[in-house]
Amino acid sequence: MMKIQTITKFLQGRTGYLLGFVASFGLVGLALWIQTRFNLDPCPLCITQRIVFMVLGVCFLVAAIVNRYPRFFAGVQVLTALVGIGWASRHWWIQAHKETMIADCGVGFDYMFENFPLKKALSLVFKGTGDCAAIDWTFLGLTIPQMALIAFVGLGGYAVYLVKLNQK
Repeated sequence: MMKIQTITKFLQGRTGYLLGFVASFGLVGLALWIQTRFNLDPCPLCITQRIVFMVLGVCFLVAAIVNRYPRFFAGVQVLTALVGIGWASRHWWIQAHKETMIADCGVGFDYMFENFPLKKALSLVFKGTGDCAAIDWTFLGLTIPQMALIAFVGLGGYAVYLVKLNQK
């Protein structure tokens, strides 16, 4: 019981939010390590999920700096995590239906945003085909989007947990 109280006290205030920041950017670092270690090219959906992890990390960092309004920040963090859940779920769905996907992922992420209007570029990214359907790496039987989905759910739940700890 004493360990739980110690952990709870440790996570109250800025420290809990800083841990969320470190976890979010740590997951991006892990993705970059996997990419370089196994010589993988990320698809547009992988890149999008990394961006959402970074936005979520920034949300945790801002909450740590402000250290007030825990419900507001939890709402922003949960909303950001829900966006990530949507992207990871879509990516997982594409991988599960890869036999019906087109074999090529199409133009690159940078090209899309430089040459198409934002709405069209986002539409192309969300459609993700070909390379997005490829399962190039797994860990414990989980694909990268499945692990990202678990992480987004966990970070969203963690944000809600921090509200309970930091209510004043």
